[in-house]
Amino acid sequence: MTTLVDCLIEDTRWREAGLEPLAERAAQATLAHLGLGAEGFEISLLAADDARIADLNAQFRGKPGATNVLSWPAEDLAAEAEGAAPALPEPGPADDPEGLGDIALAYETCAREAAEAGRSLADHATHLVVHGLLHLLGHDHMRDGDAALMEAREVEILAILGVANPYEETGATCPG
Repeated sequence: MTTLVDCLIEDTRWREAGLEPLAERAAQATLAHLGLGAEGFEISLLAADDARIADLNAQFRGKPGATNVLSWPAEDLAAEAEGAAPALPEPGPADDPEGLGDIALAYETCAREAAEAGRSLADHATHLVVHGLLHLLGHDHMRDGDAALMEAREVEILAILGVANPYEETGATCPG
């Protein structure tokens, strides 16, 4: 089986938390839910600490401080019409999969958020990988209609993975 998620573990606490298999499972489920086969795609996942994510957040978004998840799509797949589904990417061949982009997670922020919400770190990290991958696939939460579509897809995918609806439990809004 081809690996969909190429993980770079900078903070070993992510390895101890089992991020690599968790991320692979979350990414596989996300693509399958959207009718895409994982064989022709690849994503990169940086598993870092808050300091590294704070640097990236400042560099790429002009925002100081760490955030839970960052994403950099390889291609803009966003729909023009609010609430419309984004375009689906074309897979690459098995020996040269199409790169969808990069996701980065901040350990301390994710662990704190999980504890505050009374959720396991594994469930929260699963949610953030799904969320980040949906961003790579053209989803966003800047407009109300887009946010509703993205949140609904997250909840559906998380249910498939056996993860409770994070929005129902906490009344939270989309991460990031």
